[in-house]
Amino acid sequence: MTQRLSSAALPALPADVARPPYDRDAVRIGIVHLGLGAFHRAHQAVATEAVLAGGDHAWGIAGVSLRSPDTRDALEPQDGLYTVAVRSGEGDRFQVVGAILRQLVAPEDPEAVLALMAAPTTRIVSLTVTEKGYCHLPATGELDRDHPDIVHDLANPHAPRSAPGFLVEALHRRRERGLPPFTVLSCDNLPANGETARRVVSAFAELRGAALGGFVAREVPFPSTMVDRIVPATTDADRALVAGALGREDAWPVMTEPFSQWVIEDRFADGRPDWTVGGARFVADVEPFELMKLRLLNGSHSTLAYLGYLAGHETVSQAMADEPFAALLAGMMSQEIAPTLPPLFGFDLAAYRAELLERFRNPALRHRTWQIAMDGSQKVPQRLLGTIRDRLRAGEPFERLALGLAGWIRYAGGRDERGGTIDVRDPMAARLRALTDGAGEDPARLVDAFLTVQDVFGDDLPADPRFRRAVTEALGRLLAVGSAAAVAERA
Repeated sequence: MTQRLSSAALPALPADVARPPYDRDAVRIGIVHLGLGAFHRAHQAVATEAVLAGGDHAWGIAGVSLRSPDTRDALEPQDGLYTVAVRSGEGDRFQVVGAILRQLVAPEDPEAVLALMAAPTTRIVSLTVTEKGYCHLPATGELDRDHPDIVHDLANPHAPRSAPGFLVEALHRRRERGLPPFTVLSCDNLPANGETARRVVSAFAELRGAALGGFVAREVPFPSTMVDRIVPATTDADRALVAGALGREDAWPVMTEPFSQWVIEDRFADGRPDWTVGGARFVADVEPFELMKLRLLNGSHSTLAYLGYLAGHETVSQAMADEPFAALLAGMMSQEIAPTLPPLFGFDLAAYRAELLERFRNPALRHRTWQIAMDGSQKVPQRLLGTIRDRLRAGEPFERLALGLAGWIRYAGGRDERGGTIDVRDPMAARLRALTDGAGEDPARLVDAFLTVQDVFGDDLPADPRFRRAVTEALGRLLAVGSAAAVAERA
């Protein structure tokens, strides 16, 4: 039986496997990260690993899972170590990362999480909790005051469940003790993610009390970030690959691509790591970068996920090998999305689009369309609808974007093109399925039903006949001829 990855096993790893070159016992925890998932471990933690390797040992990470103990259960027997496998058509590279020093599961011991967040050495609390973790209304970005976790956390501030609940209670404790606030650093794929975090956290703090709300509004920085790296879900085949390369079993490695980008608004309360050594860029204004990535990468990714899944493509690279799908994305990027973006001086947007298409084609990454399709009701407003609104304002067509949105409506109904059940993972899954069942296969009735979901579409889009007509026509083609043929028509 293969031995488990651990601190004791590091010296015996093959020479070509990178490993922590620093004394982990000398590292202090300076960052508490909420949402200890694969993306954080392949992105922010890797950049922090470079900081620690460079000799600044004040920025170790305590990772917090807000729901499941799976990551803690996998990493704790490995002393928090895990492998990042960077995969491409040119081969694989392996790095063991040691930046995560503690792993906690919030529901098991919320007090331990709060104590760490309120500790004097903690200077940053970062988040990758996905869109739904902000407990906000996707159409407006405002705090959902009726969200069950928000209701619970107002009644039980010392045992919170939500990310806003933990942040506000920890900030309250720091204020009571005369400690400076930490910086709240959102690393989720949200437009103006720092502003979204500020809005929901400030609103929740105000509900806790005017004095606390004022403290958060005045004193707590919420810098925005743009994050970009493709990180598929880890499979048993991936674990076997890593075990073969290391000669040690790693229960939860992460697989990723060579590309990584992190753009950060340089606004922190009490210092920050020099993440530039890990490839990050600090800027005064993240918005142009974030909008570019959200619309070009994430919008295209979601479009490919829904339409590709419906056409029977299991992975992104398989869908991209189907030439009409690649042509659809290329046309959508250049003709419908790029004209909505502000200029980025010194940045080659055409080269970025070409690079995205090549990244999607990477055959070494098995990024499942089903995985990208999760939580569509939370993602679609940011990834597709904002671009569509800009096209409508400009009086320009958006046929490809409409087809991507129609793909989501078709997918969210829970039945594939062969009549099989789709495992739809979405906070609104039951509601969307009920709308589909009530409307049947009539595209106009389906669109009318979905446009009643104000949390997704707001008030403006349902009232615009151009929007309603374009989406109904696209959905009609999907229902009539299937995804592959509909994509070929628009490619």
